Formats: sequence, C-alpha cells, structure tokens
Amino acid sequence: MALEALPIDAVHLLVAGAASIVALAAVVASDRPAGRWGRRLRSRLLLGVPWGTLVAVGFVIGVYLFVQSGFENPNRPVVIPFRAWSYFYPEGMLWAGFSHASRGHVTGNLLSTLVAGSLAEYAYGHFPRERGSETFGSLRRNPYVRAFCVVPGVILSFGIVSSLFALGPVIGFSGVVFALWGFALVHYPIGTIASLTAATLVNVVYETVRTPVEVAEATPSFGPPSWANIAIQGHALGLIAGALVGAWLLRRRRRRSRGTGPTGRAFEIGAGPSRTSALVVFAGVLLFGASRRLWAVYWYLGNDRYELYRALGLAGVLALAATVAVAAAGRDEPIRPALAVPEPRTIRESVASVTPAAVGLLCLLAAFAAVAGPAVVPNLVAVDEGNIPGDPVEVEGYQVTYAEDIEDRTVSAVDVEAFGRSTSVRTSGVIVASPDREIWTTAVSKGNLAFWGYRAVDVGGTGWRETVWVQRTGWVAVGGNATYRVDAVREGNRSTLFVSGVADAEPRLDGRNVTVAAVEEGFELRIVHEGTNATAPIPPENESVTLRGVEFVREEEAIYAERGDSRVRVAERERYEGRQRSRN
Repeated sequence: MALEALPIDAVHLLVAGAASIVALAAVVASDRPAGRWGRRLRSRLLLGVPWGTLVAVGFVIGVYLFVQSGFENPNRPVVIPFRAWSYFYPEGMLWAGFSHASRGHVTGNLLSTLVAGSLAEYAYGHFPRERGSETFGSLRRNPYVRAFCVVPGVILSFGIVSSLFALGPVIGFSGVVFALWGFALVHYPIGTIASLTAATLVNVVYETVRTPVEVAEATPSFGPPSWANIAIQGHALGLIAGALVGAWLLRRRRRRSRGTGPTGRAFEIGAGPSRTSALVVFAGVLLFGASRRLWAVYWYLGNDRYELYRALGLAGVLALAATVAVAAAGRDEPIRPALAVPEPRTIRESVASVTPAAVGLLCLLAAFAAVAGPAVVPNLVAVDEGNIPGDPVEVEGYQVTYAEDIEDRTVSAVDVEAFGRSTSVRTSGVIVASPDREIWTTAVSKGNLAFWGYRAVDVGGTGWRETVWVQRTGWVAVGGNATYRVDAVREGNRSTLFVSGVADAEPRLDGRNVTVAAVEEGFELRIVHEGTNATAPIPPENESVTLRGVEFVREEEAIYAERGDSRVRVAERERYEGRQRSRN
C-alpha cells in the first residue's frame, strides 16, 4: 500500500515509530549493555517490573471508569460527589484521592505515577536487602507480598490519608504522586530530577499516539489563573510524607549496614545505603519544588479573584528542601557528644543525645503536622441546611441553582481573618448544594457561564450520574449593559433559576427611553414616555411590535427602533465567545 493511501495520522505515527526504532537501535549498538540494566532491575523487582505501581494505576483507572461513570463519558466524569467535602461525608473522603476532574487530569497523574512510582518501588525493592536474610523467610520478605500487597497497599492507603488531611474539597491522585516523588528524591535525588523529564517524555508519547496531528488556534478561555488550580497544600503534604518515609527507611537501612561499607556508587541508581551529599538532596528538592510550582501559595478573594504570594512560597520551598536534606544526609553523631549517652532511656537523655539526622526527621514530622493540621477543623464543620437562593432544581438530594454575589459557604465554613484577608468572601455562578452530603460549591462561575453560554452540571454518586444543563440567554442594550436569564434544563423540562436586572439603551427616540428586561417567560421591551410605561415581549425574528408610537423591528439577532424617518439599533442578542469558537 502506498503511503498516500494511508490516513495522515497513520503516516505520522509510522514516521514516529520508525524514528524510535532507529534511535534505540543506534544507542544499543553503541552501548552494548549485554543485559546489565535488565539484571539490575531483576535484582530489585520481580521480573524487573514495578508490579505495585501498576496495580495502583489500574485501581485509579477503575475508579475513573466505573465509580465516576467515566466509562459512560470519558471526557466528562462525575466530579462533585467525589471531592473531600467533610468527615461527615465518607463517600467523598473515600474516593477523593483516587478520583479526577477530567481525562487530562487522570492521564497526567497516572503518567507521572508510572515514572515516580517505578523509581520509588525500585528504591524499596521486592527483595529483602538485609545481609543473611532469606527471600521467602517470612511474609514480610516474600517478594510477591511486597510487590502485590505492600507497595500498592501503602500507595492506596496514602490516597485516603491525603483526602483526610486535604484543605478544601480537593480531588485527584496528585497527593500520592508527590509522596512517591518525595520518597524517590531522598534515595535518588539526581535520578529523580532526571526522571521528571522522563515523565514529560511519557506524556509526549501518549499524546502522539492519541493525536498525531492536531490543529489549534489561539483562543481565550475563562477560568482562574493556572496556579490557582493547584492543590498546593495536598501536593506539599504528599511530598513531605514521601520524604519523611523515605528518609526514615534510608537511615534504617544505613544503620543496619553500618560498618559494612557501601555496596555501590553513591549517586548511581541501584546503589546501596551510602551517604548522599546534603547539597545534592537540597538541590534536588529545590529544583523539584520549583518545577512543580510548590511556591504557588495563594489566597482566594472571592468572585474569581486570587492573590499569589510567590515570595512566601519560595521561602517555604527553600525551608522544606533544607529540612529534607538534613533528614536524609545529616550526620548520625550527637550534636553535643559530651552530653550524649549510648542508649538513652529518658526524654532528657534522648534530647542530650540527639543527632542532626534525628532533628531533620522531627522537623519533617512537624512540617507534616503543620500542613495537615489546618484541614482538620474545616472537615469537621457541617454544611448549614439553610435555603439556597432562587428556585433550585432537585436531583436525588442535590439542589442546583444560580445566584450572584452571595456568601461562598465552601470558603467561609470556618471564619478566619488574618493579615487583612478573610474567609468570608462572595461568589457568583451555578451553585450545587446537598446538605446530606455536606456539599456546597460554585460548580460553574458567572464568568465561565457568560463565556460559554451553557454548561453541564453532573451530580450523582458511586456508579450513577444525572446531568442538569444550565443555559444563559440575554440581550445587550446599545450603549448599556446586558439583561439575561439563567435556565436549567433536565430531562426536557426547563425552569428559570435567575433573572438579572434591566438594561437601558442609550438612544432616545423623541423623548422616549427604551429598556430591555429579562423575565421568567422570556424578554420584554419597555418604553417610558411622559410618565407612562408600555411593555411588550420581544417579537420573533423578522416581526415587529409597536409601543408608544415606536415600531420595534427584529432582524436576526438585533432589534431596531423606527419612528418616522429615524431608525436606530437599540439591542442585540448576547454573544457567547466560547460557543462561537467551538462551532468554528
């Protein structure tokens, strides 16, 4: 078959595949490893495969497909019920650490998991490393148990822990991913930083197979700044936890092997528990934190406004990097040898005999408590069962409505004021509430709905979903503002959730003022002259209506006012840029 007969996507994939084969063949021919890397992997992993990471990845994929109904609609999973809303809503707490907001979200996290998890699993190993221990001597040393139970069990358990101590209704596996990166950083700081680029390569390969050729154009979109979409607290929590466990395991192995000498080079993957330079660990954590935007500490000001504290965030990353470096590479000799005792039995003796490494571990533990602690109180606060504005649509215990400039009860669950900022903020948009599930959220912001014109709001639970479509329609008065209404459509039934104020047109016709108004039944034209009012519905396309001697003619998406020989445009249909561009 000639190349011209193949689809263009297939041709590009063939080119990429051929380039991969040629490149790998050239490297193999030059290096001639003779199985060295394969033997090294098999010495630490069953058949050289990170089985625990693959099991965890498979579990998360299952949650996305079957719990979040991603199998039904891969591009739009059910999200709202699977966030970490409150300790009083166990379903959300259970699934939040494994659920995702979109296909791109789950794909990005799992591709990163494959890289970070493989590196962390290699550091832990499926085979015991203590001298004289037998591989199948006990369950703890059984490689099958370690590969298929211990590793995925720890990974998935921390997914639940990350939800329990998450600040705000977070969602996603990224807390676990950061914990894996933190564990790997302690053991292989240089290898981990290099692996970050490997994660990027894996993502590029995935996108290449999925979309070999893509056409795009520069389009504006409505949403918060990129750094405001990052669950910084959850990421930091995971990184600290992973670094803490990694440093503890590293020092435990180092103590057991003390006096035996290193088993390999310090900076080589597969090396034994020899001491790594504190500078290398510090640089690795610092570079990782900077590349993963751990410096993006921000405050929500309400109504889609955010404030970024980049300097404070960078200071926090520096402090964390130094703490991890001390915990992983600090000396094991007492800080004050003259006061130290060989085997401390009391708290006083333990303090007198403390080592820099122990101080680092304690500081990491304190950092974990400091980051996790603020999430406990908000998660213990129940959602007020007070009425929400408007006439909400009821769906299996959910209420869906639209409101503007109301108190954001997600943020203000706990009233806090500090440094001129407060958790008492305002919000506008599509509100979803479910008191029984401790849910209250702005599912779609006012600006997002105004940009697109319509949005789907998916509610549901484990394995089920219901969709409410929310639509904004409006008219813009010439020289004035917009008047609009927001409707909900479910199962073919339409109901009005919100009606905005009127819009006054700037043109005056022989002393007559024209107003366009949204009402529950549709839209009206109003005219005021000499203290009297006249009202009529906006006419259908290519028809007209006369009020107080002025004829209003609708031509396609615009309304013109005619009186005598005068003709002016007074209003036009509201346009939604996102919808227009998606059609193009």
